[in-house]
Amino acid sequence: MTISQGDTIPDATLVRMGENGPEEVQLSELTRGRKVVIFGLPGAFTGVCTTAHVPSFIRTRGDFADKGIDEVICIAVNDPFVLRAWGEATGADRADITTLGDPAAEFTKAIGMNFTAPPAGFYDRSRRYAMVVENGRVVTIHAEESPGVCETSGGEALLATL
Repeated sequence: MTISQGDTIPDATLVRMGENGPEEVQLSELTRGRKVVIFGLPGAFTGVCTTAHVPSFIRTRGDFADKGIDEVICIAVNDPFVLRAWGEATGADRADITTLGDPAAEFTKAIGMNFTAPPAGFYDRSRRYAMVVENGRVVTIHAEESPGVCETSGGEALLATL
């Protein structure tokens, strides 16, 4: 079942790069008592993810903060080493966008956003989506029908809902 507006997001153990290397982080800790944006995408260093999706949140990060968003979180089915390099390459790290890895796609599968596309080498990757989560509950969610499109899940489209 795909996650919907009003649902509580499942807790998940994700990974990020810390000062001493990879570290686990509980998604519930990042969302408890906070208002956050979570956006998911097929993968770091892939076309639309790098040229459209992340840049849309870089452009709008300050506007989200002005609307009371505490944190903008990007989740991808990648390891934390790749996500750190990608955050540096795209400027997401300088824009204060948190990149979290879901390397086994556990969170992605739990919210029903996984897809597989063998010709592209994608197995259990994330569909493209963006959601506003307040205290662990989905307030708004926009999911794309095609992973090659970034329209309703982009920063500007999600910002327009606040």
